[in-house]
Amino acid sequence: MNKKQRKWRNRILAAIALFAVTMVLEKMGAFDAAFGAAEVYAAFALYFAAFLIAGYDVLIKAWNNIRRGDPFDEAFLMTVATIGAFATIFFPETEPQSAEGCAVMLFYQVGELFQSYAVGKSRKSIADMMDIAPDYANIERDGALVEVDPDEVEVGSVIVVKPGERVPIDGIVTEGTSQLDTAALTGESIPRHVEAGAEVISGCINMTGILHIRTTKPFGESTVSRILELVENASEKKAKTENFITRFARVYTPAVTISAVVLAVVPPLLGMGPWTDWVLRGLTFLVVSCPCALVISVPLSFFGGIGGASRLGILVKGSNYLELLAKVDTVVFDKTGTLTSGTFNVVAVHPEAGVDADYVLSMAAYAEAFSDHPIAVSIKQAYAGEIDEQRIQDAHEESGHGVQATVDERVVLVGNDKLMREHGSTWHDCELTGTILHVTVDGVYAGHIVIADVVKDDAAQTIHDLHEAGVRRCIMLTGDRSDVAEAVGKKLGLDEVHAQLLPEDKVNAVERLLTAEASDAKLAFVGDGINDAPVLMRADIGIAMGAMGSDAAIEAADVVLMDDKPSNIARAMRIARKTMRIVWQNIVFALGVKALILVLAALGIANMWLAVFGDVGVAMIAILNAMRAMRVPK
Repeated sequence: MNKKQRKWRNRILAAIALFAVTMVLEKMGAFDAAFGAAEVYAAFALYFAAFLIAGYDVLIKAWNNIRRGDPFDEAFLMTVATIGAFATIFFPETEPQSAEGCAVMLFYQVGELFQSYAVGKSRKSIADMMDIAPDYANIERDGALVEVDPDEVEVGSVIVVKPGERVPIDGIVTEGTSQLDTAALTGESIPRHVEAGAEVISGCINMTGILHIRTTKPFGESTVSRILELVENASEKKAKTENFITRFARVYTPAVTISAVVLAVVPPLLGMGPWTDWVLRGLTFLVVSCPCALVISVPLSFFGGIGGASRLGILVKGSNYLELLAKVDTVVFDKTGTLTSGTFNVVAVHPEAGVDADYVLSMAAYAEAFSDHPIAVSIKQAYAGEIDEQRIQDAHEESGHGVQATVDERVVLVGNDKLMREHGSTWHDCELTGTILHVTVDGVYAGHIVIADVVKDDAAQTIHDLHEAGVRRCIMLTGDRSDVAEAVGKKLGLDEVHAQLLPEDKVNAVERLLTAEASDAKLAFVGDGINDAPVLMRADIGIAMGAMGSDAAIEAADVVLMDDKPSNIARAMRIARKTMRIVWQNIVFALGVKALILVLAALGIANMWLAVFGDVGVAMIAILNAMRAMRVPK
């Protein structure tokens, strides 16, 4: 609770104390004994004092709104209703409503304070995200570290990040080894190891060693700046439900105000009862009609959902996207980098009879020693030993089909079946799906190596969770070969697989899927955000994952997952659906209870105390329900 809220709370507590003392003295007959026939005015004065202590700011707000020509809001309704309740003292034939008028303002202010606290709490998860903003960057000048504004650091400069400091700007580590805490960005609790050559993004906390980082972007374009911009703008994009409630309140408030006036004036003019009775009904009607339960709880629910998602490293660009995400029944995935790791790995080595597997791998690694091709890199990473380049002679690529090199004066061929065919070598196929590299030494077939893009650990669980959540179809689009795509699809339990697609083919495929969607159902596309920007933008909702270093992802996607875990897609959908359930629970509950008490107020059955519950009680219950949207399992 901040300083302003504490002052507000203390003021309300003082008013409640005065209200309670006044009520006790009144019930004990102390005013009657001290003031006789004037007891009602003594009680009025003390109740009115408590009323002013608690609600003077509401009165000022209502007056300022009236002066601006925009009177119809909760402050106006509360002011008219409570002042009207106090005004009953001028009607001797009716029981004074001073206590009720004071109570209405007290409970209203308690509800407003509770709302302020609830909003503050829901903002905290966003504020935690905002704390990733660095205050400075360290630049080495004349042998000493100087703190400068991150905006002043030029691209290509080397910055120094000490243990405990945040990485201020995206870059590449040039010197040092450390562990990075990425929890604020990705929700991942396990630190990430970095060393020279590793890319790092701003917003992470350096935990152990000193890092020297060469910046690759200006501060304004770094990950941390883009995230902060995204979070700050999230509240501007409202859901249809939220916009409806705003428009509803603009029409509803003047409508009930006019209805209350009609209720207070017309029946007594028609001789249907005394003025005081009908004026009191009109005032009660006004108190009940206050739309604060809806106006507060619906935006709070969406804000809580967005804040809860951000704690898991899921950034939703606005409540409109949260609402769309709750309606998704078809999820389309890119393969590489989304369902698979996007990097080649040696998954098997199959030597011929009598040949050692390590020998096959070592010959391939030596032959590929001078190549930077991803396949060559994966072979060298799989080989445990150090490569002595002195043993290699005449290494060169063979027409894009593989490599040939002389290793220890023996001719080694590593490549596909076309390379084998060109050199007249014998080979045989493999039952495993992937890229097959055949290895021959001096024309003798030694065996083959299977390289594949490995499926992510949680990819299969993601598809299962999405089906459990009610997603009808999970579809994969990829530019990879059909046999590779089908193998991945079968392993993960995908409903459809479309392979060998160019980027424009993916857009056309999504177009066809969109036309087949039911009217209220939505299609989400999940990609790595680098080469999938056109499809991300075309889908009903675009989800970019593991792409916080990609400007294309942040620009094109509606939801950004800040790590490489596809399982967060299902978590994001669960948060969206939970948020929408809470929103509609609050709408139905608030309107239902208010409608019932409004009817009772019009019939003269509901008194001012029931009106207080119909307003403040309903609002507090709705706010408590809305706060559930913030609670998400880590």
